[in-house]
Amino acid sequence: MATPLTDGGGGLAVLSNSVNKVDSSSANGCLASSEEPTRSPILIFLFFHKAIRKELDALHRLAMAFATGKRTDIQPLLERYHFLRSIYKHHSNAEDEVIFPALDIRVKNVAQTYSLEHEGETNLFDHLFELLSSNAKNDENFPRELASCTGALQTSVSQHMAKEEEQVFPLLIEKFSVAEQAALVWQFLCSIPVNMMAKFLPWLSSSVSPDEHQGLRKCLSKIVPEEKLLQQVIFTWMGGRSSADMFRSSIDTPQFQCCVDFGASTSSQRMEKANPACECRTGKRKYVDSSTDVSDTIEGHPINEILLWHNAIKRELNEIAEEARKIQQAGDFTNLSAFNERLQFIAEVCIFHSIAEDKVIFPAVDGKISFFQEHAEEESQFNEIRCLIENIQSAGAISTSADFYAKLCSHADQIMETIQRHFSNEEVQVLPLARKHFSFKRQRELLYQALCMMPLRLIERVLPWLVGKLTEDETNNFLKNMQLAAPVPDSALVTLFSGWACKARNQGSCLSSSAIGCCPVKSFTDIEEGFVHSACACSSASSARDSLTPQANNGKRLAKQNVPMSCKHNGSDQSCCVPGLGVNSNNLGPSSLFGAKSLRSLSFSSGAPSLNSSLFVWETDNSSSDIGCGERPIDTIFKFHKAIRKDLEYLDIESGKLSYCDETTLRQFIGRFRLLWGLYRAHSNAEDDIVFPALESKEALHNVSHSYTLDHKQEEKLFEDISCVLSELSHLHESLQKDDMDEDLVGSSISISAANGNYSKKYDELATKLQGMCKSIKVTLDQHIFREELELWPLFGRHFTVEEQDKIVGRIIGTTGAEVLQSMLPWVTSALTQDEQNKMMDTWKQATKNTMFNEWLNECWKGISELTPQTETLESSTPQKGVEFQESLDQPDQMFKPGWKDIFRMNQNELESEIRKVYRDATLDPRRKAYLVQNLMTSRWIATQQKLPQEIAGESSNGEDMVGHSPAYRCAEKKEFGCEHYKRNCKLRAACCGKLFTCRFCHDNVSDHSMDRKATTEMMCMRCLTVQPVGPICTTPSCNELSMAKYYCNICKFFDDERTVYHCPFCNLCRLGKGLGIDYFHCMTCNCCLGIKLVNHKCLEKSLETNCPICCDFLFTSSATVRALPCGHYMHSACFQAYTRSHYTCPICSKSMGDMAAYFGMLDALLAAEQLPEEYRNRCQDILCNDCDRKGTSRFHWLYHKCGNCRSYNTRVIKGETSNTDCPTSN
Repeated sequence: MATPLTDGGGGLAVLSNSVNKVDSSSANGCLASSEEPTRSPILIFLFFHKAIRKELDALHRLAMAFATGKRTDIQPLLERYHFLRSIYKHHSNAEDEVIFPALDIRVKNVAQTYSLEHEGETNLFDHLFELLSSNAKNDENFPRELASCTGALQTSVSQHMAKEEEQVFPLLIEKFSVAEQAALVWQFLCSIPVNMMAKFLPWLSSSVSPDEHQGLRKCLSKIVPEEKLLQQVIFTWMGGRSSADMFRSSIDTPQFQCCVDFGASTSSQRMEKANPACECRTGKRKYVDSSTDVSDTIEGHPINEILLWHNAIKRELNEIAEEARKIQQAGDFTNLSAFNERLQFIAEVCIFHSIAEDKVIFPAVDGKISFFQEHAEEESQFNEIRCLIENIQSAGAISTSADFYAKLCSHADQIMETIQRHFSNEEVQVLPLARKHFSFKRQRELLYQALCMMPLRLIERVLPWLVGKLTEDETNNFLKNMQLAAPVPDSALVTLFSGWACKARNQGSCLSSSAIGCCPVKSFTDIEEGFVHSACACSSASSARDSLTPQANNGKRLAKQNVPMSCKHNGSDQSCCVPGLGVNSNNLGPSSLFGAKSLRSLSFSSGAPSLNSSLFVWETDNSSSDIGCGERPIDTIFKFHKAIRKDLEYLDIESGKLSYCDETTLRQFIGRFRLLWGLYRAHSNAEDDIVFPALESKEALHNVSHSYTLDHKQEEKLFEDISCVLSELSHLHESLQKDDMDEDLVGSSISISAANGNYSKKYDELATKLQGMCKSIKVTLDQHIFREELELWPLFGRHFTVEEQDKIVGRIIGTTGAEVLQSMLPWVTSALTQDEQNKMMDTWKQATKNTMFNEWLNECWKGISELTPQTETLESSTPQKGVEFQESLDQPDQMFKPGWKDIFRMNQNELESEIRKVYRDATLDPRRKAYLVQNLMTSRWIATQQKLPQEIAGESSNGEDMVGHSPAYRCAEKKEFGCEHYKRNCKLRAACCGKLFTCRFCHDNVSDHSMDRKATTEMMCMRCLTVQPVGPICTTPSCNELSMAKYYCNICKFFDDERTVYHCPFCNLCRLGKGLGIDYFHCMTCNCCLGIKLVNHKCLEKSLETNCPICCDFLFTSSATVRALPCGHYMHSACFQAYTRSHYTCPICSKSMGDMAAYFGMLDALLAAEQLPEEYRNRCQDILCNDCDRKGTSRFHWLYHKCGNCRSYNTRVIKGETSNTDCPTSN
C-alpha cells in the first residue's frame, strides 16, 4: 500500500528564525550530509525515522507476499515484528520521558497529542500480536488480515513521524540551543534500556547508507559527552560485537584499570592459593575458560544476589515508612517534595526490578511462574501514594494534614506488606529452582541480563544505592559476578558500572539519599581502609554530589566533570576517573519531571504517559470539570464522529469481501466510500476553518490544533490513494466480466483463459491492497477522532461560553451547502439514537432560529419521501448505484435505500438478476416469491404511473389548450430558448392560473397576482412542447434527456443556463455564487448570505428581512445585488452608489457609511481658518454624536459640530445656544 506524505528517507531543512517544516523531499541528501545533524543534533532523529520506515516497508512487503501466496514461511516475519515492536516501543517511551516534556516547558500544547499517538500505536502493535497469537492462523482470511494490520501500522507510524518532522523538530531547533539539543538527545539515549541500546544502535547503523553512517557517527560524537569511556560504550554498541576488540586496549589504560579490578582483587587473592594458574598480574580483566568455573570456590550461588536486591528494597521502604511516621508526629509537611523524590526513586527501582524478573529470571527458571499480578499491585500502590502526595501539595494550606499523614502512613505500610509477601513467595518458589537447574555461569548471566534491563540513567543511581547497603564481601561478590558474566564486548560498560558502584564506598552514603536530603547517612568508615587496599575509589564525594545537584549551564553543552582520586593498586599510585552521564544535572527538567509524574511509562508496557502525567495536567482538570454537565452546542460536531466510525467499520468489513463480490456490491462500496470521503472533507474543512481558529484565539490554547490540521492533510491523501485503487479495481472488474462474456460467446480458449487468469491474479492483489488501505484509513481516523474527543472536546466547556459555542456551530452550518446537508443529515442521524437525534436537531434549530432552515428541512424531507416510497420489496432487492455527494438535490439514493427512480437505471440483465435472486432465496414462502417477482416485473410501469402529474380537471392531458403552449426565445436568431430574464429550455406551468410562462417575472408582469414558483409541479419542454412533471431533463424519448438548464433546484423549481447559482438552505432561496463555504457563508444572526471575506462583520438580527431604505424593494428576496453597510444595515448596491453621491450617513441609523477621516480633516482646516463674530465665540451647543452615540458640547456653529470623543462631525444639536467661557475649542 502507499505510505502518505513521506518517502523512506525522512528529511530536513535548515531553520533560522521561523518555524518551518522539515522538508522530506530532500531527505537523503540531508541525512548524508554530516553538517546538518551536527549543527542541529536533534535531527539525529531523522536517522531513527529512516530506519523505522525501512523496517516497516520491508515488513509490509513480506506481509503482502504472505497474503498473496508468494511466501509461506511466517517465522522470519514474526521475528521482525517482535524486534520492531521492541525498538519502537522504547523509542516512543524515551520521547515521552525526555523530548516531549522538555518541549512542553517551552512550547505549550504541542507534545500532548504526540504522546497520545504513541498510545494509539502501542494499541496497534497489541492488536497485531493478538492476531499473531490467536488460533486464526489456519483461517483462510488470516494472511489478508495480517497484511491489513501491517499496512495500518505502517501508515500510522509513518504519519506520526512525518508530523514530528513537520512540527516538533522545527520547534526543538528553534527553542533549544545546539548544546541543549545535544543534552536532550543524550538523555534520550540514556533513557533506553541497556540491552535495547545494544540492539538498537547496530540496527540503526545497518539501516543507513555508508555516507549517512559517517554523518551518524559525527553526530553521535557531538551528542555523547566528551568522556572517553562513555564514547567507547556508545560506539561499541553502534559497531556491534565486531567492534569490541578495538576498545579493549583502551580499557587496559591505567585510568580505568583499577575499576575493572575492583571487587575482583579480593576474590582473586582467595583463589590464588587454590589455583595459581589464575593469577592476574597485569590488572586486565581475566576471562576464564568455561570448563573451569572459578566461581565454584565462592560460597553460595550467584543467584542469591536477588536476596541482596530484596533486602535493599525492603530496607529503603522501611526507612520511607519510618520517615512518614516522623513527619506525621512532627506535623511538618514543608519537605514533601524531597520525600516524594525518594519515593519515586524506590518505585522506579521496584518497577524495573519487576520487569527484569518478568522478562529474564522467571522465563528462564520456569515459564509457568508469574508474579504479574503482584507487580501490577505494587505499581498501583506506588501510584496511589504519589497521587496522595500531589493532592496535599496542590491543596496547600486548606488541606487537612492530619488525615493526609494518616493515609500516607497507611499507604506506606501497605506497600511494605505487599512487597514483603511478594519477595517471600519469590524466594521460596523461584530461587531453589534456579540454584538446582542452573550452573553458576548461567546464574551470573541471568543476573547481568536483569541489570541491563535498566537504562543507563537509572543504573548510574541504582548501583551506588545498592552497594551502599551491602557489606564488603557482598559488594566484592556482586562486582565479581558482574565482571565474569559480562560478554567481552561489554568491557567498557562493565568498567563504567564498576566505577559507579565505587562512588558509594568513596562517598560513604546512599546516592539516592544525598539526592533528596532525607535519608540517614550510612558511614562505611569501618571498611574504608580495607576497601581502598583491595580496589580503587573512582571518584570523589564532591563529584558524586555534583551528579545530582542542578547547575545552570547557560546554554552550554552539559558534561560530567569527574575529579580523579589517587589510589594504591598493586603497590603503585594510579589516577582513576570513571565519568558520570550528566543527565541528572541539567536545567531542562524533562527527566525528573516525567519520572515524578508518570510511573506507568517506566514499565514499558504502555506507549504513552498516563493521564496523571504532567503532559496532561490541564487535560485531566478539563475532563473532571465536564463531568455531569449538560448537552453543549459544540457537541453537535462530535456527533459526526459516531457516523464516521460507523462508515469506517463498513469499509473495513466490506473491503474484505471485494475479492469475490459482484458488480452491484462493488458499485455500492464505491458509492459509500465516496459519500464518506465527501462528508469527511466537509467536516475537516469546518474544523480547519472555524473550530481550530476559535481554539487558537484563546491565549491558553495556542498550538493545540496544529497537529490535527496536519492529520487532515494526511487523511485526504489516504482517501485519494484509496480512490485511485478503487478506480483501477473497477476497471479490472469490468475487464473480467467482459472476458467471461467473450468466453461464453466463443467458447473456452487458452488465450482467453490466460488473460482471465492474469486479470484475476491482479484483481486479487488489488483487493488485498485495498483491504489494507481501508484498514489503515479506519485506524487513522479512529485514532484521530479519539484524540480530538480526549484532548480538544473538554476545552470547549472550559474556555467557551454557551453563546460562543452557538456562534461556532452557526458558522459551521452557515458554510455548509444544501447538497452537502441533504446528504449529511440522514447520514448522521442514522448512526444516532432517537434521543441523540432530537438533541442534535434541537441544537441546529437553536443555531438557525432566525433563518428559514426549518422550512427548507421540511421541504427537503418531503421531496425525499415522495421520490423514495417505503416499499419493502424494492429496498431489499434493488441494487444501489454509488454517486458523488455533490450531485443535485433530487438524488434520493444517498442513504443507499433504492427508490423507484433506481428502476430506470437498471438494464434488463440487472432486473433479471434480481428476479433470479428472489427465486434462489430458500427462506421465502412461494407466495412471497411470486409477489416479489410480480412487483419487480411491473416495477417500471408502477414507477411511471407514480411520476405522472395529476391532470387539472377539465383540461386535456396534452396541454394544447393551455395559454403559452408555444416556445419562447431569448434570442430568436440563435434559436436560444428562454426570456429576457433567464436562459432555459422549458416553461413553467403556474399553479395559480394554470398558464405557461418562461419564468415568474414574465408571469408577474402580465398578471394581477404573483406566482409561487415553489408550488410548480409541471413544466413544458420548449423543444417537444410536452407538458410533464418538473425536473432537470425532458422525459420524452424524442428529446433524448435534453437538459432544461445547467442548474436546476428541486425546491425553488428554478432553472438557469448561464450563471453560477447555489441554493442556500437557510435563506431557502437560490442565490448567485459558487456556494456556501466557497465564496459565501450564511450569517445566522443577520439571516443573509455574505461574502466569505465578511466573516467579521457587525451583526443585526434579521437585518436583511426589510425593505431597501432607498427604493423600498424587499431585500431578502430581491434579485439585485445587496451591499452591507458598516453599521449592519443593507441596501441595494445600485441604490448605494446613487445615495452616496450626496450623503455619507446611513438613512436608517445615521452612522457614517465609510472612513470619513479625510473629509473630517478637511472640515478641521476649514473651521480653523474661519472666524466667528464676537457675540458667538463663547456660545456652546449640546450635541449627540451619531457615530459613537455619546453626548457632548461643541462651540456654536450654524452647520458643523465636532464630537470631542471620536472627532466625528456626524453629529446633531440636541440643545440650543448657551454662553460658556469654558466651552471646548475643538471647532
